[in-house]
Amino acid sequence: MSQSLVSYYPGNTLIHRLDPRAKLLFLLVISVVIFSIQDLLLSIFVFLTLCALWVSAKLPVSIIWSFARGLLPVFIFLIVVQAILYPGENILIEPLIPNFIPGIGGVGNITLEGILFAILLMFRLVSMIVLLPLVSMTTPVQILALGLVKIGVPYQLSYTLTSALNMVPILQNEIASIVDAQKLRAMQTFEKGKLRDKLRSYPALVTPLVIGAMRRAQAMSVAMDSRAFGAFGTRTYIEDVELRSTDWIFMVCVVLYSVAVFVAKAMFLS
Repeated sequence: MSQSLVSYYPGNTLIHRLDPRAKLLFLLVISVVIFSIQDLLLSIFVFLTLCALWVSAKLPVSIIWSFARGLLPVFIFLIVVQAILYPGENILIEPLIPNFIPGIGGVGNITLEGILFAILLMFRLVSMIVLLPLVSMTTPVQILALGLVKIGVPYQLSYTLTSALNMVPILQNEIASIVDAQKLRAMQTFEKGKLRDKLRSYPALVTPLVIGAMRRAQAMSVAMDSRAFGAFGTRTYIEDVELRSTDWIFMVCVVLYSVAVFVAKAMFLS
């Protein structure tokens, strides 16, 4: 999974042009919606809505597929664990542990409710994978930091948060460079080695990565001190953002959408 969920993807779509505060509201509200839904159909509906926004933002669909494929072992684990441990009335498979075994006999009923709940968790996870890039990949890091400042977050904290996001693709590229350097030294463990051999070889990957990150952090600290970062309570910015009519309409639509989902959720529960 060489792609990153936080790398900026240039574009001129409506989502790209939105104010960062509108996107942050969208991220917060839809995150609450995703984790509040208990109905599978509603979860699928929210996922499809996010996919429609993803397409409208003209972001590569291959990114979703690559991350979903990388999370396939997590999905399988969720299905197995929830199918066995989640309580339910519709038993599909009788206890995996026979009843005659003392103490733990009768444990391990695979229920329909458990499988459906595991699928619900999968859609929640995939929905978050689609949701986060709709903000991070359509907003430059400096504009996102400015949006955080505009909503009252101290600019020191905003810089820290956005710098952490900005470091993710840098570290990914550095990992790829380290792996290529190890391959030039005839080290093929990360490609063809067994899991035990890969775990033993990770110090060769982690050590130069940590050293490089520490050097980069030290250089960044010196650069910030030389510019008197944090010396003043307020500061000016080269670029500025302001809420326009399209931003207000978008935020109203997000709130109405979330209300509609919660109303549908109440109707399903009744």
